[in-house]
Amino acid sequence: MANPVLSTRGLFTPAGPQYVAPSQGLNGDVPSGYQAYAPSGQLGVPVPPQVIGAQGYGSAWQPPAQTVDVERMTFNDVLAKTAISLVLLFLVAAAAYIFIPDAILYPAAVIGGLAAFIAPLIVAKSRSATPAGNIFYAVAEGILVGAFSKIFEAYYPGIVVQAVLGTFMAAGVTWVAYHFGGFRLSSKMVRMVSIGVMAFVGVALANLVLMLFGINTGMFPGPTGHVSGLAWLLAVVGIGLAVFSLVSDLQYIDAAVRMGAPRSQGWVAAFGLSVTMVWLYINILRLLSYIRR
Repeated sequence: MANPVLSTRGLFTPAGPQYVAPSQGLNGDVPSGYQAYAPSGQLGVPVPPQVIGAQGYGSAWQPPAQTVDVERMTFNDVLAKTAISLVLLFLVAAAAYIFIPDAILYPAAVIGGLAAFIAPLIVAKSRSATPAGNIFYAVAEGILVGAFSKIFEAYYPGIVVQAVLGTFMAAGVTWVAYHFGGFRLSSKMVRMVSIGVMAFVGVALANLVLMLFGINTGMFPGPTGHVSGLAWLLAVVGIGLAVFSLVSDLQYIDAAVRMGAPRSQGWVAAFGLSVTMVWLYINILRLLSYIRR
């Protein structure tokens, strides 16, 4: 759907009880006339010696399994994990902003962007994310954000602070509208957002390839600095799609919490929210640069 990570079909699954077999029988005792524990016996059922020989059991007694409840995902836990990911991303972006030389800003942004583009696809395919995976994404995306921000800040001093404030204001308003205003997307609207996001990414990638050959389609400002109507339109559409994607992400996470997904899957949800937040920031930065021109 809109977010390649959170919209993966079957991504979130209910957390069932985990079965843990103890190393001893009930009270540590093995019933008289039976052999000791072996994995091939039936749980908690003593098997007579004659049955062992007939059915090929390796032992006569296996203690009953115990169930252990798995911690469930909560919205607050997802928000906490998202905050951890974003703080790490911010620290990497700040380091990239300070230490990456101006001569390699563009290559650094491209490399970080490619890594940040591939990472969500890997998470979507594997249907899992770990703290280590989130750290890798935060580092890759941090390099992209830091280099990208430094390029824009050189032309428009103060624009990065404006873009950061704008991003968190947009995300905050979206959260309030979702949590308190009951703002939701219908299934039809989610499909429309999905199509819009895929079309937007496709056009952006095609434009990037054409720009490498010196062809400017007008999606970005030309060498003279002129901002076409198409560039303005796509910047506004990009922000709108990012906001709607954020609402869609919150709905997916809400559904996962209701179904009782395990707490470990909170890292996947945090990963997805981080992807959307960065996309929102990049588009706001672009729009502000057009306004500042």
